[in-house]
Order: sequence, then C-alpha cells, then structure tokens
Amino acid sequence: MHYLRAKIYLDNSNLAYTLVDEVANTGIIRETFFINQLRVKYIIAESTVSDFVVEDMTFEVGGKNKTQRQIRNVSDSYVVKDDIENGFGNVIPLWQFGMMY
Repeated sequence: MHYLRAKIYLDNSNLAYTLVDEVANTGIIRETFFINQLRVKYIIAESTVSDFVVEDMTFEVGGKNKTQRQIRNVSDSYVVKDDIENGFGNVIPLWQFGMMY
C-alpha cells in the first residue's frame, strides 16, 4: 500500500522566506514555484512515484543533480531541474515554467 505524504503549499514561494526563522527549504520552494506557475491553467495532483501529475504527465522537481531514477519506468514523465540553463530530452529547467503566463 502506498501513502501520499501530506504537504501544504503556500500560494507564492516568496512567502516561505517570511514565515521561517531559518533558511527556507529549497525543495519546498522549488515545488511551490512549480505549482504556482501551473495552477492557473492545469489541475495538479500528487503522485505515488514522483512529485506531481499534471493531466497525463508526471513531473519530478529537484536541483541540478536530480536523477531520472524515480520516473525511469513512467511514461510521459519529466525531470524539472533548478540551477540549469538548458534542458535536453525529458529534462526541463525550472525557470521555463515561469513563462507559463
């Protein structure tokens, strides 16, 4: 049996910096930004194998060293990486989602 981890995301990733006394969690900031950019036009769901499912596409969000391991057996799946300029194949730079609207 698989259980989804419960997460609550802020409306805007910048809010995280005002709500914590220490450094905000970079992974949560990345995921919040991803959701914030896509939620305007798409329904975003949690996934048991990755971070998110958007329509029929699976997305794993991470830093520049994020691997394909979690999604290697998932069709129509993508790795969204922060701290990279260019994508290739099924790797998409996180910054490109900032141009969704």
